[in-house]
Amino acid sequence: MRLIIFTILIILNSQNIFGQIKGHEKNIKMIFNQALTKGKSYKWLDHLSNQIGGRLSGSFNAERAVKWGNQELLDLNLDNVYLENIMVPKWVRGTFEYASIITGPGMSINVPVCALGGSISTPAVGLRAQVIEVKDFEELESIGEKKVKGKFVFYNRAMPADLIDTFEAYKETVDQRSIGAKKAARLGAVGVIVRSINLRLDDYPHTGNMSYGNLSNKMRIPAAAISTNGAELLSSMLSLNKNLYFYLKQDCKNYPDVPSHNVIGEIKGNEFPEEIILVGGHLDSWDLGDGAHDDGAGIVQSMEVLNLFKQINYQPKRTIRVVLYMNEENGLRGGKTYAKNIKQNNENHIFALESDAGGFTPRGFAFEATKEQFKKIISWKPYFDPYMIDRFTLGVIGSDIAPLKDGKIVLSGLRPDSQRYFEYHHAANDTFDAINKRELELGAAAMTSLIYLVDQYGF
Repeated sequence: MRLIIFTILIILNSQNIFGQIKGHEKNIKMIFNQALTKGKSYKWLDHLSNQIGGRLSGSFNAERAVKWGNQELLDLNLDNVYLENIMVPKWVRGTFEYASIITGPGMSINVPVCALGGSISTPAVGLRAQVIEVKDFEELESIGEKKVKGKFVFYNRAMPADLIDTFEAYKETVDQRSIGAKKAARLGAVGVIVRSINLRLDDYPHTGNMSYGNLSNKMRIPAAAISTNGAELLSSMLSLNKNLYFYLKQDCKNYPDVPSHNVIGEIKGNEFPEEIILVGGHLDSWDLGDGAHDDGAGIVQSMEVLNLFKQINYQPKRTIRVVLYMNEENGLRGGKTYAKNIKQNNENHIFALESDAGGFTPRGFAFEATKEQFKKIISWKPYFDPYMIDRFTLGVIGSDIAPLKDGKIVLSGLRPDSQRYFEYHHAANDTFDAINKRELELGAAAMTSLIYLVDQYGF
């Protein structure tokens, strides 16, 4: 008799689990259908990119984006929408930068350059000096102060083409941009020219943040990025003539910090409202393009998560919160402020998902989690197999949610196909016309589906 009862219980339990699985598959299919037919992400991005444009922290456009994001979240009729106060850096590029390679009296070739974020300006008449080409800091140190002093240092280390993960290739090269000026200034250089971090050969210079560290103001030198085609040309000309000159003119400027905001909205959970699931991206962008891939795509995909839940009338068990972070590009003030405030408020975040890798075809997700947590996450992979978004790995997640790391919360980043991302990253061609509508919507659906499963199962 006991054996019969036990067998019946196993059958009933199996039927219950099977029913749950079928129910989740149905709901995830509904999420994808809704995103691809009635979603708002593409329309939102059109407005953010084409009506507002580049949104560098501290700029007028950044504040327009805050107001826009706040109003769009209010229009979704969420349970709570509010602004979080932060102070952000204000750096202004000024007029268009100009550079040329000078081979002799009256003989020069113009090359595409742009100032790096945070750089000082050149003198008003520009800066003219000879050039030392290096691949890395070790080579720079080996050349020494005597040969570097009074010259431009030209960092010409290309992204490694043999690395399939282009974000790994980025990590191998970004230090020359971020601290190259500091290293060169200490050896007496008058300025730095940095090869754009881009796997493609083209004429777009790519900006990005740089830091002088603890260098005094009088030791700071101008820093600019040169396009990959420009870098190839400069390098080839240096191989023929070590004594050529480079001319650079830029009038960028740093100002005191100014107030800004993170934009936050949420749907309250009906069973465990104190457990918070976060999704977000960064609202700011660089000023050269309109920030469609970096990170307009992540912003609208994150907003779409809450929109899709509202459209399908899904009432989450846990609180789902979207955060539109400000100042990821040149300070990370939004991410740091948010993490500080939730700690002070003793809020319980169990999961955070960020989209900041472009609006390309989604391939899967990266996670920072314990072995037990990741084992549970891997069990959800079959739900994503029909959509070919099935690459689940342990790895690097987004910058804005990184300050939340405490050994308990699971952190995740959407991982789209990365092969084309650095063609647009921080450049003037990062514009709305580089976005594929369907790829953007698939990413939003994938994020919503992952949030749905976290909400259903928890950790």
